[in-house]
Amino acid sequence: MSRPLIAILRGISPNEAEAVAEILVEAGIDRIEVPLNSPSPLDSIERMAKRYGHRALIGAGTVLACKEVDEVYAAGGRLIVSPNCDPAVIARTKTHDLQSWPGIFTPTEAFAALSAGADGLKLFPGALAGPAGLKALRAVLPEGTQVFAVGGAGPGNFRDWIDATADGFGIGSALYAPGLSLDEVASRARRIVQAYDEAVA
Repeated sequence: MSRPLIAILRGISPNEAEAVAEILVEAGIDRIEVPLNSPSPLDSIERMAKRYGHRALIGAGTVLACKEVDEVYAAGGRLIVSPNCDPAVIARTKTHDLQSWPGIFTPTEAFAALSAGADGLKLFPGALAGPAGLKALRAVLPEGTQVFAVGGAGPGNFRDWIDATADGFGIGSALYAPGLSLDEVASRARRIVQAYDEAVA
């Protein structure tokens, strides 16, 4: 069962990338994002994609430029996540047939992203919009638009966001932070998956 959870591995280094990817996939999280402001992010993406690309959707976050999209594609990544809505980045992502998840906060940004070909929308920062903000935004979005809440959404409030029509979530520091042991990452991953499953039950 593929859950709509994107693991945001900000700060991960290449030497732990494969081990963390294995832990996440085994726990039931099969969408993985390496922000490009991490150490040697393309190396991490390439390592994870080569080993787990057949079992997980692996790619990059904090993608701000078309050149970066090209680099992620060359590394084997298939997911492009941004904190902002840049139609040129979205268009370049789709020319490579990668998944595009730009960051949006307003209806104007949401419709610009969808017009450019985005596969889904990253509501960011989720904490600022809140479930009420998503509910208000949903009223004007085209039917079937996928919206993931990122920043301020997690195991403690999955149910509130789901009630407000969130389709999925990006999970960062609640799941991974540099310096955590593999055992701790595994424990967090299991707890997050359990919390999500209980929220949608």
